[in-house]
Amino acid sequence: MTDDGVRNAPPLSAAFLVIAVGRRMREHVEAVLRAEGIAMRHLSALGHLSRDAGISYSELARRASVTPQSMQATLTKLEELGAVRRATVSGRGRTAQLFVTDEGARLLRVGQDAIAELDRMLADRLDADVLDRLGPSLLQVLGALGGG
Repeated sequence: MTDDGVRNAPPLSAAFLVIAVGRRMREHVEAVLRAEGIAMRHLSALGHLSRDAGISYSELARRASVTPQSMQATLTKLEELGAVRRATVSGRGRTAQLFVTDEGARLLRVGQDAIAELDRMLADRLDADVLDRLGPSLLQVLGALGGG
């Protein structure tokens, strides 16, 4: 408190703000995905498979930072939805040989469109100079945390 009894505002925490912004954005995307019967983990798997079809469950799990068992459950759900097609029998350490179907490509576009909608919202609400610095600044943050 100051001498006149007014409470000082705590300093802004960059980490807290990034967490809060990320949570809001994730909630937006997850609401769109929920309407399609999937979640972010399914979108992530579809994205990885669309770029590198046939990779192993273990590699998919590593890229998504989940256990192979969690990835198995994710892929089972995607198969049930007709979003991926299995070309081989599954097994521990085997190459998954999973391929994104037309339905999987559609679901991936739904997720990408939800993310693009967030980009449009930012573009509509932020000054151009702030927006121009935001992406590169967040890449720096990601790099500083060992993710870039």
